[in-house]
Amino acid sequence: MTYRALPDAPGWFTRALAVPRGDLAVDVDGCTIHALTFGTPGTRGLVFVHGGGAHAHWWTHVAATFADEFRVVCVDLSGHGDSGHRASYSLEQWTDEVMAVSGAGDIAGPPVVVGHSMGGFVTIGTAARHGSGVSGAIVCDSPVTEPDPEIASYRLKEAFGRPRVYPTLEDAFAHFRTVPAQDHYLDYVMDHVAHHSVRPTEGGYQWKFDRDVFAQFGGGMRSVALPYLSQVQCRFALLRSEHGLVTRDIGRFMYDELGRVTPVIELPEAGHHAMLDQPLILLTALRTLLADWDHSEPRRRD
Repeated sequence: MTYRALPDAPGWFTRALAVPRGDLAVDVDGCTIHALTFGTPGTRGLVFVHGGGAHAHWWTHVAATFADEFRVVCVDLSGHGDSGHRASYSLEQWTDEVMAVSGAGDIAGPPVVVGHSMGGFVTIGTAARHGSGVSGAIVCDSPVTEPDPEIASYRLKEAFGRPRVYPTLEDAFAHFRTVPAQDHYLDYVMDHVAHHSVRPTEGGYQWKFDRDVFAQFGGGMRSVALPYLSQVQCRFALLRSEHGLVTRDIGRFMYDELGRVTPVIELPEAGHHAMLDQPLILLTALRTLLADWDHSEPRRRD
């Protein structure tokens, strides 16, 4: 569907949505993986990974702003967005999907991978399992020591637990929620994300994500990601939202597991989904990290 931003959307947002973008599809172990692309092919790259139940367009308004400097790829993990669904899912499989779209995305050299929430767990696994293929990793509010909010919601039969068909697009958009919920959202961002979250089905519209994703991780994805923290060798940064899920204690724990050589940066006034309430603060943090990494030597774990 053709999307038109809300009338009150600021200029920076509408300019980001106007950046030319492409689509790519790559087969990964029999499943078609979709991704959005921005920027000039053959330049250094950024790969953005969404959270559980989300999709590539959660990142569009942030990722597209890097198109002048980077080849940018935003992946739809299997079971999400416009990618195919699988009979079973694993964090390891998702890391392979991240590397597959990176390889198919005309990126020069190893990219920096940026992941939010569950996508942060995937980013950690990608950095650990595909070390030479990743130049850096930035994780946004992914609490490795805490239960996953997506899994908890599925168990409670809340947002991810009740399959439902909405008769109209307007009805679907009116029921769009995030997991976990937070106190503040930008309406124009939420409207854009919601419009890319539904697909037509018999009798109306349904959310794109596969609920079986959450049924298969009984212990939570954080328990799968935890062993990979100590195996990360590339440059790494953790962004923790002030009102998010990564507390100061969790940040210190992850800092220790990462060898005490990675920055832990608080995003002020941000909720767990920083791209939905404080995207410019998130964008500034990303730009600052990338600029610093261009002009400094990394600290190495002992």
